[in-house]
Amino acid sequence: MDARTRRRDRRVPGSGEGVRPLPSRAFDLVRRWPLLRQVTEGDPLGLGRSVQSPSTRALRARTVDADRVVGSICPYCAVGCAQHVYVKEGEIIQIEGDPASPISRGRLCPKGSATRSLVTGSRRELRVKYRRPHGSRWESLPLDRAMEMIADRVIATRAQTWETRRGEGAQAVPLNRTLGIASLGGATLDNEENYLIKKLFAGGLGVVQVENQARI
Repeated sequence: MDARTRRRDRRVPGSGEGVRPLPSRAFDLVRRWPLLRQVTEGDPLGLGRSVQSPSTRALRARTVDADRVVGSICPYCAVGCAQHVYVKEGEIIQIEGDPASPISRGRLCPKGSATRSLVTGSRRELRVKYRRPHGSRWESLPLDRAMEMIADRVIATRAQTWETRRGEGAQAVPLNRTLGIASLGGATLDNEENYLIKKLFAGGLGVVQVENQARI
Protein backbone atom coordinates (compact mmCIF):
# COMPACT_ATOMS: atom_id res chain seq x y z
CA MET A 1 0.00 0.00 0.00
CA ASP A 2 1.51 3.28 -1.08
CA ALA A 3 1.44 6.55 0.86
CA ARG A 4 -1.48 7.94 -1.19
CA THR A 5 -3.61 4.88 -0.38
CA ARG A 6 -2.81 5.15 3.33
CA ARG A 7 -3.79 8.82 3.39
CA ARG A 8 -7.04 8.01 1.60
CA ASP A 9 -7.88 5.31 4.14
CA ARG A 10 -7.66 7.83 6.99
CA ARG A 11 -10.34 10.03 5.43
CA VAL A 12 -13.77 9.88 7.00
CA PRO A 13 -16.56 9.06 4.52
CA GLY A 14 -19.04 11.88 4.08
CA SER A 15 -16.79 14.47 5.69
CA GLY A 16 -15.40 15.97 2.50
CA GLU A 17 -12.25 15.27 0.57
CA GLY A 18 -9.39 14.96 3.00
CA VAL A 19 -11.27 16.58 5.95
CA ARG A 20 -11.50 14.91 9.33
CA PRO A 21 -14.27 16.24 11.58
CA LEU A 22 -13.27 17.65 14.93
CA PRO A 23 -14.32 15.66 17.99
CA SER A 24 -17.40 17.15 19.62
CA ARG A 25 -15.49 18.23 22.73
CA ALA A 26 -12.81 20.02 20.73
CA PHE A 27 -15.44 21.70 18.56
CA ASP A 28 -17.21 22.92 21.70
CA LEU A 29 -13.95 24.35 23.06
CA VAL A 30 -13.28 26.21 19.82
CA ARG A 31 -16.83 27.52 19.70
CA ARG A 32 -16.45 28.89 23.24
CA TRP A 33 -13.13 30.58 22.49
CA PRO A 34 -13.59 34.22 23.66
CA LEU A 35 -12.09 35.75 20.52
CA LEU A 36 -14.41 33.75 18.27
CA ARG A 37 -17.38 34.62 20.46
CA GLN A 38 -16.57 38.33 20.21
CA VAL A 39 -16.99 38.05 16.43
CA THR A 40 -19.94 35.67 16.26
CA GLU A 41 -21.96 37.25 19.09
CA GLY A 42 -21.57 40.86 17.96
CA ASP A 43 -19.34 41.89 20.88
CA PRO A 44 -16.10 43.07 19.20
CA LEU A 45 -14.82 44.91 22.28
CA GLY A 46 -15.34 41.96 24.60
CA LEU A 47 -17.56 43.87 27.04
CA GLY A 48 -20.73 41.79 26.86
CA ARG A 49 -21.83 38.19 26.47
CA SER A 50 -18.59 37.05 24.89
CA VAL A 51 -16.73 37.36 28.19
CA GLN A 52 -19.48 35.81 30.30
CA SER A 53 -19.67 32.23 31.49
CA PRO A 54 -22.83 30.37 32.50
CA SER A 55 -22.03 31.08 36.15
CA THR A 56 -21.50 34.82 35.65
CA ARG A 57 -24.67 35.10 33.53
CA ALA A 58 -26.58 33.61 36.45
CA LEU A 59 -25.32 36.25 38.91
CA ARG A 60 -27.76 38.89 40.15
CA ALA A 61 -26.83 42.29 41.54
CA ARG A 62 -27.49 42.88 45.25
CA THR A 63 -29.51 45.96 44.33
CA VAL A 64 -32.11 44.13 42.21
CA ASP A 65 -34.37 43.36 45.16
CA ALA A 66 -34.16 46.82 46.76
CA ASP A 67 -37.47 48.50 47.64
CA ARG A 68 -36.04 52.00 47.43
CA VAL A 69 -32.83 53.99 47.10
CA VAL A 70 -31.84 56.72 49.57
CA GLY A 71 -29.22 59.37 48.89
CA SER A 72 -26.45 59.82 51.45
CA ILE A 73 -22.88 61.05 51.95
CA CYS A 74 -19.92 58.91 52.98
CA PRO A 75 -18.94 59.78 56.59
CA TYR A 76 -15.26 58.88 56.42
CA CYS A 77 -13.40 61.98 55.18
CA ALA A 78 -13.89 65.55 54.06
CA VAL A 79 -14.25 64.73 50.34
CA GLY A 80 -17.98 64.09 50.78
CA CYS A 81 -18.52 61.34 48.20
CA ALA A 82 -22.22 60.83 47.41
CA GLN A 83 -23.77 57.42 47.95
CA HIS A 84 -26.82 55.43 46.96
CA VAL A 85 -28.15 53.43 49.91
CA TYR A 86 -30.28 50.47 48.77
CA VAL A 87 -32.96 49.45 51.26
CA LYS A 88 -35.13 46.33 51.41
CA GLU A 89 -37.81 45.89 54.06
CA GLY A 90 -36.22 48.61 56.17
CA GLU A 91 -32.74 47.05 56.07
CA ILE A 92 -29.68 48.29 54.15
CA ILE A 93 -28.62 45.67 51.61
CA GLN A 94 -25.99 47.62 49.63
CA ILE A 95 -24.24 50.98 49.43
CA GLU A 96 -22.75 52.24 46.16
CA GLY A 97 -21.46 55.50 44.73
CA ASP A 98 -23.82 58.04 43.18
CA PRO A 99 -22.87 58.67 39.51
CA ALA A 100 -24.66 62.05 39.64
CA SER A 101 -22.19 63.44 42.20
CA PRO A 102 -19.88 66.08 40.68
CA ILE A 103 -17.35 65.29 43.42
CA SER A 104 -16.95 61.53 43.21
CA ARG A 105 -18.85 60.68 39.98
CA GLY A 106 -20.00 57.35 41.33
CA ARG A 107 -16.67 56.30 42.79
CA LEU A 108 -15.99 55.20 46.37
CA CYS A 109 -12.72 54.32 48.06
CA PRO A 110 -12.42 50.93 49.84
CA LYS A 111 -13.57 52.49 53.13
CA GLY A 112 -16.52 54.19 51.48
CA SER A 113 -17.50 50.96 49.74
CA ALA A 114 -17.58 49.19 53.11
CA THR A 115 -19.79 51.70 54.92
CA ARG A 116 -22.67 49.21 54.95
CA SER A 117 -20.84 47.47 57.80
CA LEU A 118 -21.13 50.65 59.90
CA VAL A 119 -24.85 49.96 60.14
CA THR A 120 -25.09 46.19 59.82
CA GLY A 121 -21.89 45.17 61.64
CA SER A 122 -22.50 42.86 64.58
CA ARG A 123 -20.00 44.79 66.75
CA ARG A 124 -21.50 48.23 66.17
CA GLU A 125 -21.99 50.09 69.45
CA LEU A 126 -25.40 51.70 69.88
CA ARG A 127 -24.84 53.30 73.31
CA VAL A 128 -22.25 55.54 74.92
CA LYS A 129 -19.48 53.54 76.59
CA TYR A 130 -17.78 54.88 79.72
CA ARG A 131 -14.97 53.45 81.83
CA ARG A 132 -14.50 55.05 85.22
CA PRO A 133 -11.03 56.07 86.46
CA HIS A 134 -9.12 52.91 87.43
CA GLY A 135 -12.08 50.86 86.21
CA SER A 136 -11.69 47.50 84.50
CA ARG A 137 -14.88 47.38 82.43
CA TRP A 138 -17.02 49.58 80.20
CA GLU A 139 -20.43 50.84 81.30
CA SER A 140 -23.32 51.89 79.07
CA LEU A 141 -24.59 55.43 79.65
CA PRO A 142 -27.57 57.36 78.25
CA LEU A 143 -26.46 60.02 75.76
CA ASP A 144 -27.97 62.88 77.80
CA ARG A 145 -26.05 61.86 80.90
CA ALA A 146 -22.79 61.52 78.95
CA MET A 147 -23.21 65.02 77.47
CA GLU A 148 -23.84 66.48 80.93
CA MET A 149 -20.70 64.78 82.27
CA ILE A 150 -18.63 66.24 79.44
CA ALA A 151 -20.05 69.74 80.00
CA ASP A 152 -19.40 69.56 83.75
CA ARG A 153 -15.79 68.51 83.22
CA VAL A 154 -15.15 71.21 80.61
CA ILE A 155 -16.44 73.90 82.99
CA ALA A 156 -14.46 72.52 85.94
CA THR A 157 -11.23 72.15 83.96
CA ARG A 158 -11.54 75.66 82.54
CA ALA A 159 -12.02 77.11 86.03
CA GLN A 160 -9.05 75.20 87.48
CA THR A 161 -6.60 76.00 84.68
CA TRP A 162 -7.65 79.51 83.69
CA GLU A 163 -4.81 82.02 83.18
CA THR A 164 -5.79 85.68 83.28
CA ARG A 165 -2.32 87.20 82.91
CA ARG A 166 1.36 86.40 83.03
CA GLY A 167 3.62 88.53 85.21
CA GLU A 168 2.83 91.39 87.53
CA GLY A 169 2.62 95.16 87.38
CA ALA A 170 3.73 96.96 84.27
CA GLN A 171 5.26 93.77 82.89
CA ALA A 172 1.99 91.84 83.04
CA VAL A 173 0.83 90.27 79.78
CA PRO A 174 -2.91 89.52 79.42
CA LEU A 175 -3.61 85.88 78.50
CA ASN A 176 -7.26 84.97 79.19
CA ARG A 177 -6.71 81.35 78.22
CA THR A 178 -6.70 77.75 79.41
CA LEU A 179 -4.13 75.13 78.53
CA GLY A 180 -6.11 72.36 80.22
CA ILE A 181 -8.43 71.72 77.28
CA ALA A 182 -7.71 70.87 73.63
CA SER A 183 -9.89 70.16 70.62
CA LEU A 184 -9.11 67.78 67.75
CA GLY A 185 -11.74 67.78 65.01
CA GLY A 186 -12.57 64.86 62.73
CA ALA A 187 -11.94 64.63 59.01
CA THR A 188 -15.64 64.90 58.15
CA LEU A 189 -15.93 68.45 59.48
CA ASP A 190 -16.33 71.07 56.76
CA ASN A 191 -15.04 74.64 56.74
CA GLU A 192 -18.22 76.10 58.24
CA GLU A 193 -18.25 73.64 61.13
CA ASN A 194 -14.56 74.25 61.85
CA TYR A 195 -15.24 77.99 61.89
CA LEU A 196 -17.96 77.56 64.54
CA ILE A 197 -15.75 75.24 66.59
CA LYS A 198 -12.93 77.77 66.53
CA LYS A 199 -15.28 80.57 67.60
CA LEU A 200 -16.69 78.49 70.47
CA PHE A 201 -13.46 77.04 71.83
CA ALA A 202 -11.08 79.94 71.24
CA GLY A 203 -13.41 82.93 71.51
CA GLY A 204 -15.86 81.55 74.06
CA LEU A 205 -13.83 79.17 76.22
CA GLY A 206 -10.29 80.50 75.80
CA VAL A 207 -8.97 77.19 74.47
CA VAL A 208 -5.65 77.61 72.64
CA GLN A 209 -5.08 74.12 71.22
CA VAL A 210 -7.73 73.82 68.48
CA GLU A 211 -6.81 71.55 65.57
CA ASN A 212 -8.41 69.47 62.82
CA GLN A 213 -7.02 66.20 61.47
CA ALA A 214 -8.59 66.50 58.02
CA ARG A 215 -6.12 65.85 55.20
CA ILE A 216 -8.05 67.78 52.53
